Amino acid sequence: MSQWLWLLGKVLLLTRVAASVNFFHHHYEDLVQALFDVQGACPYVTRLYSIGRSVQGRHLYVLEFSDYPGIHEPMEPEFKYVANMHGNEVLGRELLIQLAEFLCEEYRHGNQRITQLIHDTRIHLLPSMNPDGYEVASAQSYGASGYLTGRNNANGVDLNRNFPDLNTIMYYNEKHGGPNHHIPLPDNWRSQVEPETLAVIQWMKSYNFVLSANLHGGAVVANYPYDKAHMQRGRNNWPRMGTLTPDDTLFQKLAKAYSYAHGWMHQGFSCGDIFPGGITNGASWYSLSKGMQDFNYIHTNCFEITLELSCNKFPPHEELEREWLANREALVSYVEEIHQGIKGSVLDENNNKLAGAVISVQGIGHDVTSGEHGDYFRLLLPGNYDVTASADGYQPQTVMVTVGPAGPSVVNFQLRERAADHTPGPKVSGKGPHNKGLHKKVVPRAAPEDRTELDGRNHV
Repeated sequence: MSQWLWLLGKVLLLTRVAASVNFFHHHYEDLVQALFDVQGACPYVTRLYSIGRSVQGRHLYVLEFSDYPGIHEPMEPEFKYVANMHGNEVLGRELLIQLAEFLCEEYRHGNQRITQLIHDTRIHLLPSMNPDGYEVASAQSYGASGYLTGRNNANGVDLNRNFPDLNTIMYYNEKHGGPNHHIPLPDNWRSQVEPETLAVIQWMKSYNFVLSANLHGGAVVANYPYDKAHMQRGRNNWPRMGTLTPDDTLFQKLAKAYSYAHGWMHQGFSCGDIFPGGITNGASWYSLSKGMQDFNYIHTNCFEITLELSCNKFPPHEELEREWLANREALVSYVEEIHQGIKGSVLDENNNKLAGAVISVQGIGHDVTSGEHGDYFRLLLPGNYDVTASADGYQPQTVMVTVGPAGPSVVNFQLRERAADHTPGPKVSGKGPHNKGLHKKVVPRAAPEDRTELDGRNHV
């Protein structure tokens, strides 16, 4: 009798999970409905908002998961997944819809792991950065679609070649000296990017994202920065040489966290290519200029990798369930990677929060900055580090930190104001047009007024 009840329980569980996930390709209207359905099922831990519109006017919707949706809780890191920036690479789009349904369903049923993840992390899911391109790709009969049909946006622009090229400046600074983080944008950058790219850049500036992944198709591999090589070469030219970030070892660990949690990515055989461990340095594979992955690392506090998830860019719907099962654990495990390294607050002597303070780690030539609430997050591998916090007008403070393998170490800083023997520079807050010192800071701020939060109306 007890064995029969156990089997019945397993069947009911499988039925619940299967019923909560719809394995079909979602057109724009279906995508919108699916996101509203999740928000309606889990209203207390989700928020649906738009970061802008595509060329053809479709919203770029983001679904947020948090125990306090719409609010940044100090010391709680911000995570994002972005999919479908190439309109014909659709698996990531479907996986994020299914991930949203899964997180909601498991939270409602008291899954301890998912509950803790949502309580400790603010998660943002952007299922489609290029909804216009998706509609072009999906309009083709299966098997008849050209390899590039729908890849670009409605203006014919590849969005992953459309971000400002900051690598060239970074590589120059590495050789000759200069900022190693938050490289400023050129004055005319807005006129050079597409509406979708503009929306995502403004989104990045509005939230202090710590970790991210960009979901693509056409291979099966976890790709990490840099994407742009120091020396340009063709995709099939040999020998392959990587262009490594100062955080290369950490990026490899992040890429492996996804690869080894995936059903088969870690095996390394990808669509006719071989990637040991299922990971690759982007520039070692092929050089890509003006990509979103490098832009995250160079211009913001966010560490992003690119996940190539399927050889078939537009897999038939019969394969979606298998792909979901292969990626489900990896999608959750990668979010959990955000909880490592160090985090803390930077305050002045009067316990005022210092936004834009620079956090430097000796021996790693890439800094991060504190957000508008004075909190910072620095991903690090286990080890001992000398960490320095500095801000204009304040004396820097250095502490020795031991980072363990389980959870981030909390390291707070309290900076003393410099003696008034000269006119101090402005406090680093990222505000005002004249804050253009050597270390330019980009500070997260409240969402722009044109950002749309959804209540179930005017969403097409």
